[in-house]
Amino acid sequence: MPVWIAAVQALSRFTGVIAAGMILVSVAVVCQMVFVRAVLGQSSIWQTEFVMYSLVAATFIGAPYILLTRGHVAVDVLPLMVKTPMRRALHLLGSLIALAFCGFFLYASLPWWQETWVSNQTTSSMWRARLWIPYLAVPVGLSLLCLQYLAEIWLVITQREHPYGLSPEDHL
Repeated sequence: MPVWIAAVQALSRFTGVIAAGMILVSVAVVCQMVFVRAVLGQSSIWQTEFVMYSLVAATFIGAPYILLTRGHVAVDVLPLMVKTPMRRALHLLGSLIALAFCGFFLYASLPWWQETWVSNQTTSSMWRARLWIPYLAVPVGLSLLCLQYLAEIWLVITQREHPYGLSPEDHL
């Protein structure tokens, strides 16, 4: 396996761990917020925003790992009905469409993130969180997702992996 593929896969695994950690921290913050509000009778200032931004960031940062492990929702009926060469073509078509979508989304997210960075925008709450920090998860996650799509496409084209993870013997 080429070094760049191994590096992309390792990076996807690492970001999957980071995303899982962000979800766990978000759960802990929600529990802390419930305790502060219900038991101590205090208001929450930062918790809701932190959890919201963390969960959205975990979604983008964790997306390459989901693609790597084929953890996304997939309907395999059509690929199971056709022979391997057509599976390869279907996989390539679907992956290229997804890569194009992610590429366009990445292209649109970069100026959006840069605007928050340059203008030092913050949230309107008392917490005044700098928006460039959570917004950075969008271009970073999409960049890694594009790289993971490129790696997956390359592995299927070079026949180092089966399309959709289905062996040639898998049929309906």
